[in-house]
Amino acid sequence: MRRPWLAANWKMYKTVPESLAYAQELWHLLSDIKGWDQALDLAIFPNALALWPFAEKWAATAIGIGAQNLDPGTEGALTGGTSGFLLREAGARFVIVGHSERRKYFGETDEIVRTKTEAALEAGLGPIVCVGESQDERRQGETLKVVHRQVRQAIETLEPSHVRRVTIAYEPVWAIGSGLVPTPEEVARVAEAIRADVADLAGSEARDQIRILYGGSVNDQNLLSFLDTPDVDGALIGGAALNAANLAKMARRIMDRDPLMKSGQ
Repeated sequence: MRRPWLAANWKMYKTVPESLAYAQELWHLLSDIKGWDQALDLAIFPNALALWPFAEKWAATAIGIGAQNLDPGTEGALTGGTSGFLLREAGARFVIVGHSERRKYFGETDEIVRTKTEAALEAGLGPIVCVGESQDERRQGETLKVVHRQVRQAIETLEPSHVRRVTIAYEPVWAIGSGLVPTPEEVARVAEAIRADVADLAGSEARDQIRILYGGSVNDQNLLSFLDTPDVDGALIGGAALNAANLAKMARRIMDRDPLMKSGQ
């Protein structure tokens, strides 16, 4: 059974002191949610400067730490670059790859996303590969076409064993930070198509094991409407996760939706 996963992407927010204060508040709030660490996974993706001290703070806990981006390779003359190996040494276990903001503002192509996905796996990081359509593509009825292309480009060169280590986040570009969200039925249709692509490329075992997240204006009010979709296993959360109380509230909602969750089974 795939465990629910909440992944909090802080983007370019929070100083190091603010990050450590957040850590203390979140841990206090989570301590009141019995069995959460046995029933769901939770990961924080702070900015690059906060990564090391934040990872040190959480080293002995069930909280996962991730990075928001990486550069291919291990080391070399790449001014301003940060490799997956450096991120892992700083305490990261996961990394976001191909977020729409990276594609839009930094010109990341499907080919670059594939290269970064491979680099993440080589460094021992679990990549969260982001896919999703723009508003124009949605209006033209090309959602599945776009997602199909992005998924296949990201994982088609990987061995099935590596595909099983990938997480795919469906983040419609038009929903990110806009307050607009697709219907659960629309998300279900995309998630089902993603699993079909994974099965075609890496087999049924990878299809059944890989986790799919939804991202885009997720909050504690709409979270469960997406997680109730059979093929969706969690959420990649942006602005709503900048508040520790909001993130803890989402964890509690997941725990409260199922009696088995409450006992950590």
